[in-house]
Amino acid sequence: MPVSRRSLISSAAVAAAWPFAATARAAALPAVGARLPLAEVALLDGSRFLPASADGKLLVVYWWASWCPFCAVQSPHIEALWQAQRAHGLSVLALSIDREPQAALNYIRQKKYSFPAGMLTPDVARTMPKPQGLPVTVVRGRDGRVVLAEAGEMFPDDIEGIAKFL
Repeated sequence: MPVSRRSLISSAAVAAAWPFAATARAAALPAVGARLPLAEVALLDGSRFLPASADGKLLVVYWWASWCPFCAVQSPHIEALWQAQRAHGLSVLALSIDREPQAALNYIRQKKYSFPAGMLTPDVARTMPKPQGLPVTVVRGRDGRVVLAEAGEMFPDDIEGIAKFL
């Protein structure tokens, strides 16, 4: 049976996330239509993400790491989506699984990303556990329900297509 590119990417992303997997149990990818609870998150820029700030907005929750090669390919597309659609009601919450916040902050600054990013702390993980794989992208609709959930690197066209949920 032929192996799809998405399947290979997903398998490789799981392998890339292995160092984190030893310290935290991965959750199942949320089902489309399921409610996606949100946690308050301290952001790397010193501000806070408050769950109420996502009410009535489309929210992209993006689990990533500075050391993840697949995240390095996907993150510029998340940034482009954020830049193009934030004025139209799109929000982003990127959750780094790096062990050290400074590594995530240095990476964000080096790449000049402006999307809101915080750390997946144990407190945040109680409400928003990281699904298996890396990167992981979950899109929460304006009604608080999951409209898209992907583990592994997404194609650029698929990321741009998130705007259709606005």
